[in-house]
Amino acid sequence: QGPLVESGGALVQPGGSLRISCNANGIDFRRNTMAWYRQAPEKEREWVATLTTVGNTLYSDSVKGRFTISGDNAKGTLYLQMNTLKPADTAVYVCNAGGPTGAWGQGTQVTVSS
Repeated sequence: QGPLVESGGALVQPGGSLRISCNANGIDFRRNTMAWYRQAPEKEREWVATLTTVGNTLYSDSVKGRFTISGDNAKGTLYLQMNTLKPADTAVYVCNAGGPTGAWGQGTQVTVSS
């Protein structure tokens, strides 16, 4: 098991909400930029959101205003709160630490469907 383990993926109806988590196993968020990416079937991996080392947050245009990235450094856990979910949000959501050459998790499946 690697340093990043995602959980919380589920089947959700359109318009619903879901929070997914990433257990970062001792990675210090004050030293590592953390991010969520997603990959839908037959599509390229897409950046979703970033939490910087000083606590700033950045979002892709496709999720801005609906998703919130946050981290609890004491628990070593990164979160992604997803509201007003759409079928287009269906994907495997993957946690990243330290940028593209850093650590990656295996992902958790989020399916938005009625």
